Amino acid sequence: MSKHNFREWFLATRPWSFTASGLTVVAALAYLADRNGGIDWISGLWAVAAIILFHAAGNTWSDWCDFRKGVDTDDTHGSDTLTSGRFSPAEIRNFSLCLFVAACAAGLGLLLRTGLPLLWIGLGGLFCALCYPPLKYHALGDLVIFMAYGFLPAIGTSYVATGGFDWSVLWMALPVSLLVDAILHSNNTRDMLTDKRASATTLAHFLGVRGSVALYIFETLFPFVWVTVLVPFGIFPPVSLAVLLLLPVAFGNAGAMRAFRGEGDAAAIAGLDQLSAKLQMLFCIVMSLTLLIDLWIL
Repeated sequence: MSKHNFREWFLATRPWSFTASGLTVVAALAYLADRNGGIDWISGLWAVAAIILFHAAGNTWSDWCDFRKGVDTDDTHGSDTLTSGRFSPAEIRNFSLCLFVAACAAGLGLLLRTGLPLLWIGLGGLFCALCYPPLKYHALGDLVIFMAYGFLPAIGTSYVATGGFDWSVLWMALPVSLLVDAILHSNNTRDMLTDKRASATTLAHFLGVRGSVALYIFETLFPFVWVTVLVPFGIFPPVSLAVLLLLPVAFGNAGAMRAFRGEGDAAAIAGLDQLSAKLQMLFCIVMSLTLLIDLWIL
């Protein structure tokens, strides 16, 4: 590993994707703080660091599995960590295993600080990270991501931040989970042709072009409907309606997906995964800020 510098190893984890996991926890913390009037911020921020480590481990593990499967080649739009030849498969595999050890150590420390029930959340997250690649090849990747970067982190965050399981946090987790899933789904829709070539059946391939486009539009727009509908019921404070300012971004992403014409049109949505990640990031930031404003100012 000595021939690579720190920056190269760091970039191999795909750090630009960490907002998908880290901000999910931040949004959950903001919701819980607003609901409870106070939380254990140290444990909450510890949870942010732990899930980012798991995310880094999962990214590198997925890259290694996709390269071995033949999903990632030199003509695909996915990660080029291995296809470019910068790293060998053994290097990425070993690096991923080291990251998993670090993530488990962070999780164990948080468990000792909070309590044994966190173990089951952690084991669920570890299972999702390790089993995501083969499950993705059988149209279950979207479900895994929905749980691993949405519901499980939110539930785990409620435990470490409040000392118990506050299931109401799922009100916040649902829209965030859908936006995270939209990142993956746009990626898989773009890669339908190359995934098919590698005998990988993602949900996008299973649904077909029209079904995939419809699902992406739902995942992108429904979170805004969700927030709007729940504000009158007191689930979210009225100030959270500020998230509607992001609708032009959401409609832009949905419009880009609507322009997709089929498996040979990958270039049309080549950057949609990045645009989807940007929308998820902005949504979490705006929701978190409005919830904290409601807690500390209003």
